[in-house]
Amino acid sequence: PPPLPPPSAMLTSRGPALCTALRRAAPGGLASFHSSARRCRAARVAVVLSGCGVYDGTEIHEASAVLVHLSRGGAEVHMYAPDVPQMHVIDHSKGQPAEAESRNVLVESARIARGKITSLAKLTTADHDAVIFPGGFGAAKNLSTFAVDGKDCKVNREVERVLKDFHKAGKPIGLCCISPVLAAKVLSGAEVTVGHEEEEGGKWPYAGTAGAIKELGAKHCVKEVTISFAAHVDTKNKVVTTPAFMCETALHHIFDGIGAMVKNVLKLTGK
Repeated sequence: PPPLPPPSAMLTSRGPALCTALRRAAPGGLASFHSSARRCRAARVAVVLSGCGVYDGTEIHEASAVLVHLSRGGAEVHMYAPDVPQMHVIDHSKGQPAEAESRNVLVESARIARGKITSLAKLTTADHDAVIFPGGFGAAKNLSTFAVDGKDCKVNREVERVLKDFHKAGKPIGLCCISPVLAAKVLSGAEVTVGHEEEEGGKWPYAGTAGAIKELGAKHCVKEVTISFAAHVDTKNKVVTTPAFMCETALHHIFDGIGAMVKNVLKLTGK
C-alpha cells in the first residue's frame, strides 16, 4: 500500500472548515494544545501511615485502596509516617501483644510504601494539595492515644500540626475507619463519620466511637459503608470521611467506599 501522507496533509485533506476551527480554538497553533495539557498539574496528595497491620498500625487493605483510587484519579502521591516507636506490637496470628518486641512506626510503614516514605516532620502544606489518613488501630495507638484515653486522648504533635496546617490553608483532609477521631480532636466543630451509632448485632462493632466523637466536640454523621452513601463531606472544613472497616462487610464495599472518599478529596483540590 502507498505510504500515509504526513499528519499535516491528513488534517488539511479534511477541508478548510476544520483547519479554520482549529486555528480559532488554538490561535498559537496545534502546539498550544500540547502546552495547555502540560500546564494541567496533577493533585499532589500526602498519605500518612501509622505502621503496618490492622491491630497495631495502618490497615493494609485501606492503605492499598487509598493508593489505588489516588492512582486512578491521576494524583501524585507521597507517603509519610511519624518516626516514633509503636505503642506496642501485636502478633496478628494470635491477636495478642508480642511483649518482647518493639517496632518503629516509620520503619513499619515503609513496608506498605515499598520503601518510598518520609518522616512526617518533613510534610508541608506548600508541597501538597491534600492529605489522607487511612485507618487501622495505628491511628488510635501511634498517631494518638485514643485507644487508651478515648475523649481525653492526645494527638501526636506532628499529626496535629499537619491537620491544623492543611485546615488553615483550606486544603482537603481525607480520613477513613477510626482515623476521623484525629480530626474530631484537633479541628473544633468538624463533621465526620465512622458509620453507625449502634452495633446492630455486630455489624458495626466499633459504634461506640461515634459517642466519643461527640464528646470531643465534633458532629457525627451516620453513614453507610456502600459507595452511594459512604463518604461524608464537611464542605466548611474540607474534611472527607468514610467508615471503611468500622463495618463488618464485604471487602469490595470497603474498597468502593474509600474510593468515594478519595474522589471527593480530589474534587475539593480543584485539580
